[in-house]
Amino acid sequence: MILSIASGKGGTGKTTVAVNLALSLEGSHSVQFLDCDVEEPNAHIFLKPHILQSETVFLPIPEIVEEKCTYCGKCAEVCAYNALAVLKDTVLVFSELCHGCGGCSLLCPEQAINEKGQRIGIIEFGEANNIQFIHGKLDIGQAMAPPLTRAAKKHIDPTKTVLIDVPPGTSCPVVEAVKGSDFCLLVTEPTPFGLNDLRLAVEILKKLNIPFGVIINRADEGDKKVHNYCERENIPILMTIPMDRNIAVAYSKGKTIIEVQPAYKQKFLELFKKVENLKK
Repeated sequence: MILSIASGKGGTGKTTVAVNLALSLEGSHSVQFLDCDVEEPNAHIFLKPHILQSETVFLPIPEIVEEKCTYCGKCAEVCAYNALAVLKDTVLVFSELCHGCGGCSLLCPEQAINEKGQRIGIIEFGEANNIQFIHGKLDIGQAMAPPLTRAAKKHIDPTKTVLIDVPPGTSCPVVEAVKGSDFCLLVTEPTPFGLNDLRLAVEILKKLNIPFGVIINRADEGDKKVHNYCERENIPILMTIPMDRNIAVAYSKGKTIIEVQPAYKQKFLELFKKVENLKK
């Protein structure tokens, strides 16, 4: 199973759920953990993996061969991101807008486009006890997170229980991270912002046709509007985690919930059982 843990809103406890679920499962499942929040990966702080190797990721950027180019404009026509501008006697390439799709070089009638690799980040591979660990790190100043996420997801092992820590928000990096998941856990909080962003995340998962359920963190704070929304939309609430100062203090020290409150391990195992039943 490929299980993604997303949030819509940042700071809801997405990574907390992901790492505690992974640690709860490692004794009974072969677990692979992917931290696809490549702009600010932090699961390693809690899982403390031993990094074994790394891989540099490059984005193919078009390079114009001027002596072949007829300035016909086909490359600019096909580029959905306006990364190319064809003038009378030159072609401007805006590398920061390029998504590396390769469409321009494929459709150039004069074969006047080569591709050069531009480094965007690295993928690191390691082990955290019995958990296979992978995360991406986007280089500072780079804007294109999805290609790095795609590169990390190429290493998914379908024979394992795969947990994907998804970036916050509802933009392209989130869509790229959750694509192909068998199920998605949406971690939210009972606040107006939590509810607003939960709605946005729900719409994305419906569009992608990915089944999902909700986890409410700090569930005894705020109001009941998230509960009411889930009930109204027939969205299963699979787990609630109360506001607990001990959990917050442990988090600030890089410790997991099940380290300070071992009884939660059974709760996370029950959560996974619910997901398995819903997936059926």
